[in-house]
Amino acid sequence: MKAVILAGGLGTRISEETHLKPKPMVEIGGKPILWHILKMYSHHGIHDFVICCGYKGYVIKEYFANYFLHMSDVTFDMGTNRMEVHQRHAEPWRVTLVDTGEDTLTGGRLKRVRDYLKDEEAFCFTYGDGVSDVDIGASIRFHQQHGCLATVTAVQPPGRYGALKREGNRVVGFTEKPRGDGGLINGGFFVLSPKCLDRIEGDQTSWEGEPLASLSRDGQLMAFEHGGFWQPMDTLREKNLLEDLWVSGQAPWKTWA
Repeated sequence: MKAVILAGGLGTRISEETHLKPKPMVEIGGKPILWHILKMYSHHGIHDFVICCGYKGYVIKEYFANYFLHMSDVTFDMGTNRMEVHQRHAEPWRVTLVDTGEDTLTGGRLKRVRDYLKDEEAFCFTYGDGVSDVDIGASIRFHQQHGCLATVTAVQPPGRYGALKREGNRVVGFTEKPRGDGGLINGGFFVLSPKCLDRIEGDQTSWEGEPLASLSRDGQLMAFEHGGFWQPMDTLREKNLLEDLWVSGQAPWKTWA
């Protein structure tokens, strides 16, 4: 099974980082968040990726072209003009990088890679800016069992601010970043039939708009509920939150060995 990852947006709300690189290349623990996402899927046995590039897509291409340089110790012998790679760290990945346009919306990017999905019974689909400890294997099995065209992982949004604990008007404590009001939202981890791409009109179609709405109207969209960790990286504050979790050694999305 393949996983398609959107990696073409501008990332305007984290412009402190993205004026030099595309958002999926913003680093958490010294590695792009895109690397973390690939590691999540690879842990569940998915090693074949199609990455939808756009804004500064050449940065992503250069990263994978020189992957062994990023991940291994290297000796450069200037006298003999030779390079020696030590302790080569390989991943079992096949990565296809597709230029899907700088101004293309999310649905349009997905439709542009349909030729790489035509032989798939189903594929995974996610955004290049969020991590989770979602059981991707379980979501795939859920999708295969219900027989509908699409599965979306449903999550509770993380709380943005701490809340006061009160007795009357007296503050007696604090609740650190309580989760949302109990309502579930689109967590961005999908399992889809290639037939879903027929519902995308063109480049200016947002996947979150009419394609998802039409699947819902037709009873073809099922929700896989995930009650664990889920965190997007839309702002510098959220980037720093993920960085702190990684540095602490308690990153919940690090399910791989």
